[in-house]
Amino acid sequence: MKRFFKPVEKDGSNKKPALSQSCDDSETTGEEKKKEPLKFLTWNANSLLLRVKNNWPEFTKFVSDLDPDVIAIQEVRMPAAGSKGAPKNPGELKDDTSSSREEKQMLMRALSSPPFGQYRVWWSLGDFKYAGTALLVKKCFQPKVFFSLDSKAFKHELDGRVILAEFETFRLLNTYSPNNGWKDEENSFQRRRKWDKKLLEFVVKSLDKPLIWCGDLNVSHEEIDVSHPEFFSTAKLNGYVPPNAEDCGQPGFTLAERKRFGTILKEGKLIDAHRYLHKDKDMECGFSWSGNPIGKYRGKRMRIDYFIVSEKLRDRIRSCEMHGRGIELEGFYGSDHCPVFLELSEAMSDSA
Repeated sequence: MKRFFKPVEKDGSNKKPALSQSCDDSETTGEEKKKEPLKFLTWNANSLLLRVKNNWPEFTKFVSDLDPDVIAIQEVRMPAAGSKGAPKNPGELKDDTSSSREEKQMLMRALSSPPFGQYRVWWSLGDFKYAGTALLVKKCFQPKVFFSLDSKAFKHELDGRVILAEFETFRLLNTYSPNNGWKDEENSFQRRRKWDKKLLEFVVKSLDKPLIWCGDLNVSHEEIDVSHPEFFSTAKLNGYVPPNAEDCGQPGFTLAERKRFGTILKEGKLIDAHRYLHKDKDMECGFSWSGNPIGKYRGKRMRIDYFIVSEKLRDRIRSCEMHGRGIELEGFYGSDHCPVFLELSEAMSDSA
């Protein structure tokens, strides 16, 4: 069902984002190019092509106003390059058929127009129109980019769920975490357990450098992070009840997932930037995902999109805001997720 919603004009934040440093290559000195990104946006687009077709003017204005240095996108849902039966190239958009060429051209035209033309784009795509991530970084920043939780691996994470960018002073990890599902099967509970195990191993190995981890993490950590805790904790699909009580409930809000997420934060010395700044429950602007406006999920919302940052960055968090409000998905730009924005203050100079 196609849905049309008026974009939100005020995000509820008391702070307006500061203007970014100039990233015009023609005006940027070598010294300026060494500066690190400070403003970050993450968004599960729920099909980037559909957003280009239906919501691009509103989203374009939103990005122009915020002027982020980095944009992390999940659920791109564009197929990787490669003909039928041939190996796929998950770093390139498919264009070997007339329809795929047309879709690629439409998407690339949108990403080459202002303000997106000032960004370089990296893709990590699935074989089909499923999952996938993208990372847009202003061209004045030059990170090393990987597509796996193992930076030594050259292959892309399955379904294009990971983009890892290494900047001079920190790493940025963009992930589209797999949904836990409802049953203990290979493509649900087991898949999510393996994913969380790999994430835990990654954050422990990455303690040498501050980390910014963002994206659709598909978990609501605490009861404050869902609109209706009792509803989500007792939710079932077709009456099925998992044998392990900690696996019961809405995917993303089972005790097992929430405990593993807490372990990842603790062992990785990480903090939830939004919850660090916002201690109280906010029923209007406190959730990043909203259920279908029609049916039993109407008004049921979860916070599953995050900026998780190293404790070393705690004192540099200026703001972390969700830019959607209400059960009618205002400010979601056609997706069922709203954008989340993080701004850091500049690092103190060692010589200061």
